[in-house]
Amino acid sequence: MTASTYDPATFRPMTFHDAVPGFLEGRDTPRAYLERCLEVIAAREPVVRAWVTLNEEGARAAADAATARYKAGRALSPIDGMPVGIKDMLQTKDMPTEQGTPLFKGAQTKMDSASVVALRQAGAVVLGKTVTTELGMSHPGPTTNPFNPDHTPGGSSSGSAAVIGAAMVPAALGTQVVGSIIRPAGFCANTAIKPTFGAIHRGERLAFSQSHIGVHAGCLEDMWRVTYEMAQRSGGDPGHPGLFGEAAPRPPLKPGRLIVMESEGWAQTDPRTAEAFDRVLRQLRDAGVTLLRRQDSPLIEAFEQAIGDSLALCRDLCGYELRWTLENLVERFPTGLSDSMMSRLELARGMTIDDYRLALQKREMAQQAFAALAPLADGLVSLSSVGPAPLMENKAKDSGVTHTTGLPAYNAATSVLGSPAITLPLIALDGLPVGVQVIGQRHADAVLTALAQWVTAQIRPVAI
Repeated sequence: MTASTYDPATFRPMTFHDAVPGFLEGRDTPRAYLERCLEVIAAREPVVRAWVTLNEEGARAAADAATARYKAGRALSPIDGMPVGIKDMLQTKDMPTEQGTPLFKGAQTKMDSASVVALRQAGAVVLGKTVTTELGMSHPGPTTNPFNPDHTPGGSSSGSAAVIGAAMVPAALGTQVVGSIIRPAGFCANTAIKPTFGAIHRGERLAFSQSHIGVHAGCLEDMWRVTYEMAQRSGGDPGHPGLFGEAAPRPPLKPGRLIVMESEGWAQTDPRTAEAFDRVLRQLRDAGVTLLRRQDSPLIEAFEQAIGDSLALCRDLCGYELRWTLENLVERFPTGLSDSMMSRLELARGMTIDDYRLALQKREMAQQAFAALAPLADGLVSLSSVGPAPLMENKAKDSGVTHTTGLPAYNAATSVLGSPAITLPLIALDGLPVGVQVIGQRHADAVLTALAQWVTAQIRPVAI
C-alpha cells in the first residue's frame, strides 16, 4: 500500500465503532482487527515514518484479552479492543518516552500518563508511540504527510495525525499548546478534537498553562468515544471539572448562527484555500445557517481585535513557561537543542515577570471577549490552517519563531481561549487535505460534537 493523493470522495480512514457489532456477534475479533492495522503499518510505515516505537507483543496480548471479554459478553467500554497511538510526549510504562529529542533517547519512566492509564482501563490497545516534534515545539521529526511524502504532516502531533491519515489505526492521542492537534489533523484528513482546556487530565504535562490533550480519529464517533472514556476515568486537570457530556455522541444538531472567525489566519490564507472555504460557507448559508462576521457586531469586532496577536501571545506564554526546562537541558547538553529551540530560549530569556503578567492579562481579556459572543451564535467556524501542508523544507517564520510544520495562525487563538475546537476534513487542494474547524464555548464539547456531526452530514467536501 502506497501513498495516494487525497480525494474526500474516496478516502476511507480506519474506524472502530462500526467493527464492534462484529465483535459482539462473533464475526470478528479485536485481535483480527489489530492484525489488519499492523498490515497497513507494515506497508506504509517505511515512507510515512509515524511511529517511534511499536509494542506489537503487548498489543497482541491486550487484543487477545479484549477478544476474550467480548466472547464472554463483558466488554469494558465501547473502545475495548481499539488500537491507539500515543504521542511521544506522554508517558507509557512499557515503552520509552523520548519527546522528539535525542537527549531522551530510550528514556524509560516506567509510568503511564493519566490519559494512558484511562485508555488501558477502558480496554484500549496501546499499540505504540507516535512521532512528535522536538519537545512538542517546532523542530520536525522524520514523519511525512500520508498523502504526499514531500509535504509535512504538521506538528507537533505529527505522528498521531499521520497514523490516522494513513489509515493505520482508528485513534491516537495528541497534545496542543498552540496548534499541535488541529493543524496537523487538518493536514492529514483527520477528524480531531482539542477539548475545553482542562477537560482531559494532562498528567505530567501540567507545566504549560494552556496545554491540552486531544484525540485524532478517523470519524466523529470514535473521536468522542475515546475522549469521553478517558475523561470518565482520569477526570480533568486538578481544579477543573473535566469533560461534560454523555457516553454516546449526541444526534446531529443544526446551528442557527455561526460566526466566521478570521483571527490572524485570514490575512495569510492562500487565495485558493480561501476560495474553497467560501464554497463551504455558501453551503452552510444554503442550508439555512446565518453567518456573522466581524462587521456585523461590535462584539465580534472586539473579539477579533482581542485575538489579533495570539501567535505572539502564545510565543511569550510558552517561552516563559518552558524556559526553566530548557535552561536545565542546555546545562546538561550544551549543544543538544535545535536552533529553533535555542531561538525560543533566547526570546524567553529577554522576558521579565511583568512581561509574563501582561501576557496573562491579554489572555484573560481575549477569553472575556469570546465569552461575550455566546448569546450571538451557536459557535464559530474557520479554517484549520492557512493552506494545505507545506513542503518539508518549509521555514515559515512568525513572531520570531520558525514554524517548520506549518503556521498555526488559525489555532493560536483557540488555544489562548481554552475553547473546544473540532476539525473536519472538508477541503482538498491539489490532492492534499485542508481542515475546517468548528469552535464552541468552554464546556460545550458535547454540543460542539453534535454541531460537527450535522456539518459532516450536510456539507459536501470541496475539492479543487
